[in-house]
Formats: sequence, C-alpha cells, structure tokens
Amino acid sequence: METTIRSYSVKDKAAVLNLMELSTPKYFAVSEKPDFENYLEHELELYFVIELHHQIIGCGGINFESNQTIGIISWDIIHPEFHGKKLGTQLLHHRLAILNDLKHLEIVIVRTSQHTDQFYQKNGFQLVEIVPNYWAEGFDLYYMEHRNQRTNAASKEQ
Repeated sequence: METTIRSYSVKDKAAVLNLMELSTPKYFAVSEKPDFENYLEHELELYFVIELHHQIIGCGGINFESNQTIGIISWDIIHPEFHGKKLGTQLLHHRLAILNDLKHLEIVIVRTSQHTDQFYQKNGFQLVEIVPNYWAEGFDLYYMEHRNQRTNAASKEQ
C-alpha cells in the first residue's frame, strides 16, 4: 500500500474527528472526544496524518515534557478498516525516527489503554504502570516507556 505521512493541517480536523468517531467506543471512551478536540485546537506540538489514495486513514502525534527530554506519543488513531495492515506501525515508526534524531531526548512514553497496549509492546514499549478506569470506566491507563535507541547505545558503550 502506497501511503503518505504528512503534517496535520487544520483542514484535516473533520477527517481526524471522524477517525475518532469510528474508533469509539472500542478504543476510546465517549468522554474522550472533547479532550481530543481540545488537543487538536490547543495542545498540538507535532501531529501527523497518514493517507492512502489522498484519504486520511490515520493520525498520531508527538508532544514533549521536561524541557523536551521526554517525548510523548499521543492520540494514535487508525481507521478500523485498516487495522492489521501495518499502517499504525508505519506511523509510529515515523514518529520514533523523528524522536530518535533529537539529541536531548531521553525517553519516549505512551499513555494508552488495555485495548492497544499489545501494539506498543510489539513496537518496543515496556509497561511501567496500570491505573484502572483512568480514562473512563473500563478504560485503564497503561503507562509505557520506550528508551531512545541512541541513548541506549551510548549507555551500553560506557
């Protein structure tokens, strides 16, 4: 599948909100929709869409904490019809490559749920903590970490 990953634009808002709608309530609680809209309007740092034949089929972002030493994988959504086709992996790897190039970055985290933690585990994230019913009733927080590959290599050399 020939896909394109590009930066999010305000004109993409309706399409990514539709992705959220299609992924609710299986992957997101209904109560998370306003949080996502607020994120798109006020909290974006780096956000990307993945397109297939000029149709947005996924989205996901990067945010930062602690003077940009912590990278956060945020609001990943893939159209349900495209699950299992490695498009989420492609989008995640795109962002990890960006993060890996940042010299000051120490760690990448994702705050997800029990509905997608296996995806992140398959992609090198390690579970640190589970908080039951964090996002909403039946949506637990799975706090996971992925060490910067360059930082890991440097610490192994020492």
